[in-house]
Amino acid sequence: MSMLDRRDAAALIAVEMTQYRAARRDGDHPAAWNAIGRAHIVAQPFFALHLSAHWHMLGFAIALRDGREVAGQLLRLALVPLGSLTGRLPVGNTGRARISAFRPMPVPPDLAKMISPHDKPVSR
Repeated sequence: MSMLDRRDAAALIAVEMTQYRAARRDGDHPAAWNAIGRAHIVAQPFFALHLSAHWHMLGFAIALRDGREVAGQLLRLALVPLGSLTGRLPVGNTGRARISAFRPMPVPPDLAKMISPHDKPVSR
């Protein structure tokens, strides 16, 4: 797999966020969570992009009045700097509150073709 730099990651995230916004607008909450979770997977190695993914998840959780998800996203926003500093980020984790913040998960095959879960970012 090829190394994904920040610019390429941001472009891939933009595609997922477009799908997220369309699903959210259409009221398709499962599809919206799926798209933003995929954006999170790509964003994880990049501090600002990772933080942004959780910020968007928090906003969606607030809009849905999902208290459990709101609390989980607040915790994850606090954990992002620690994970970035230590390099301990669970590969493939979709970032939802219903999943442990420390649990690695399989990277969807189409994303795995574009990113390597073991790559370190080349720029921030």
